[in-house]
Amino acid sequence: METLLRLPDASEPSTLTEVLDSLKKEHLEPRLESKAWGDWIYLNGYSSVISIESNRGLSSAATIEHAEGEENSELVQCIHRAFGRLGWHGVDDDGEFAL
Repeated sequence: METLLRLPDASEPSTLTEVLDSLKKEHLEPRLESKAWGDWIYLNGYSSVISIESNRGLSSAATIEHAEGEENSELVQCIHRAFGRLGWHGVDDDGEFAL
């Protein structure tokens, strides 16, 4: 399962540092890894990952790739709160929703 996260069109992009700091405020331990095919945020102790699109350290789109058994966990709520704090919205099969 995946959940898309994005900033509204008129919003300024978030820095990767802001995203990581917001995740830390949720008591998560994020680790950013840049790969040739994109940037990934790994969360210590969890199998779910966040694929985050970035351009020169700025981002306005990401995807939570939920691991089996973590789809409806407190982890997802923590990630939603972290991105919501930065003004991001979620997008799923039912459309856009506030985080």
